[in-house]
Amino acid sequence: MNKITLIGYLTRDPELSQLPSGVSVCKFGIAVSRSFTNADGERETDFFNVTAWRGLGENCAKYLRKGKRACVVGNVQIRNYEDNNGNRRTAVDVVAEDIEFLSPKDDEAITPNTIPKPKARTAEKPVKKKLEELVPTDDDLPF
Repeated sequence: MNKITLIGYLTRDPELSQLPSGVSVCKFGIAVSRSFTNADGERETDFFNVTAWRGLGENCAKYLRKGKRACVVGNVQIRNYEDNNGNRRTAVDVVAEDIEFLSPKDDEAITPNTIPKPKARTAEKPVKKKLEELVPTDDDLPF
């Protein structure tokens, strides 16, 4: 099974294009921090190229931007090619099957100044009920 799940931040704005057949394709990069630190005590980051097709790609282009957080679920494709100097290169791409947008919308961004304050609670005396009041009578039953 070829399945990968990545949670990270977009490294560039999504680029939406269409193939001659009319199919939409969106490409962007995502940076994912490793869960452990290196010998210097620093977290390393891996960078992945992501491709999203059709409606999923159109939604990515519409709602994602550089710096936004996303969860990408998909599969890994490895391709080999030659660069301009004739050197063999290997590229690792993630083809997205599902993408969850984890950052809030721009107009709903939460900052320390916009965090809602809890409502003040009024002191209410606890209501004590007698046991007879808690037990339903025949008139209380719906059948």
